[in-house]
Amino acid sequence: MKKELHIFFTCLMFYTRIPCPKNITHHPDYLNKATRYFPFIGWIVGSISFLAFYLFSFFLSTEIAVILAIIASILTTGAFHEDGFADVCDGFGGGWTKEKILMIMKDSAIGAYGAIGLVLLFLLKFKLLSESVSLFPNNLLLVFLLFIAAHSLSRLAAISIIFTHQYSRDDASSKSKPIAKQHTWKEVFGSFFFGLIPLIAFSYFDLKFLLAVIPVFITRYFLARYFQKWIDGYTGDCLGATQQVCEVIFYLSILFLWKFI
Repeated sequence: MKKELHIFFTCLMFYTRIPCPKNITHHPDYLNKATRYFPFIGWIVGSISFLAFYLFSFFLSTEIAVILAIIASILTTGAFHEDGFADVCDGFGGGWTKEKILMIMKDSAIGAYGAIGLVLLFLLKFKLLSESVSLFPNNLLLVFLLFIAAHSLSRLAAISIIFTHQYSRDDASSKSKPIAKQHTWKEVFGSFFFGLIPLIAFSYFDLKFLLAVIPVFITRYFLARYFQKWIDGYTGDCLGATQQVCEVIFYLSILFLWKFI
């Protein structure tokens, strides 16, 4: 149990800005095992985001509360995944070879593709999340599960790429390199357990919501295929971009399922 707590706090320290015990470090072995808890981090980030939405919705409009909820999630993670999304936009938008793409993604400066990508991402996320929460005006539990399911399922889609593809960079100093090492059934089981439980709970109220997993993993499949084609695998930025895109696809799927099925 003590070791599992250490692994969990390692995951929490790596993927969020939430304070952790002082003895927790970015030890490569623990980072590798921490992938099992990555979707559970979605529970935490989603809860904080929902709490911000809930509190601000008392005296502000739904739209402003949604914006502040998005800001809360960004502050919680330190824009970890959004940064990866911007890097992927810059790298794949401006590079035409594996070496060039990887070089651009490693550059800390944001380019035109990254800036435009982030603007469009946040506009989509704001609009889709605003419409999604409006589907359940009198059911806070469903809104809460919506937040949790979006964050956990999108993280499951992202982290599952490491189970099926190879890490692209040869640079061992990369901060994401440790999570690309060997994984056991514990990492696979933990990821799927924590990634799917919120969606299953959400679908208890309406079974059709369970179908949202299909477009999310179709998106994951094509993103992983695209990364494989251009850089022979994935990087940490690719995982961050996958999480962000799949979160948006989840909201879009919920709206589609509600309106047309």
